[in-house]
Amino acid sequence: MSRMRWLRWLDGAATALALWLMLALVLEGVPPIALAVTSLVLVGVAAFVSPLRRRWRPISALVALSVSRGVRPGDRAWLVLPERAEPVIVTARRRLRVVVARPDQGPSEGLEVRRTRVLVVPSRRD
Repeated sequence: MSRMRWLRWLDGAATALALWLMLALVLEGVPPIALAVTSLVLVGVAAFVSPLRRRWRPISALVALSVSRGVRPGDRAWLVLPERAEPVIVTARRRLRVVVARPDQGPSEGLEVRRTRVLVVPSRRD
């Protein structure tokens, strides 16, 4: 869970770098330091827009996809949320989505999550 915070910071840094490069291409006569400060300010303001902050995760989405690549239906895994991690059983997998069942749910209930938004980490095999 603590590594997810670092990934979110990396998302912000990657966004600032991409925005800085785009501003440098569009605004040719402006000094690079002014463009860097502008991109950092814009990313800082965008961080307060909750829907944008939740959907724009370039680095953490790639990490989440690579970590959850090996999970298959029937596997035990950990669902890592921002505030806690829960043991789950993977019941289905469809492209970028995975359906998991928690121990406190009924047999017909499942939680469908996007693999780009949360970490689904396979548990170790004994």
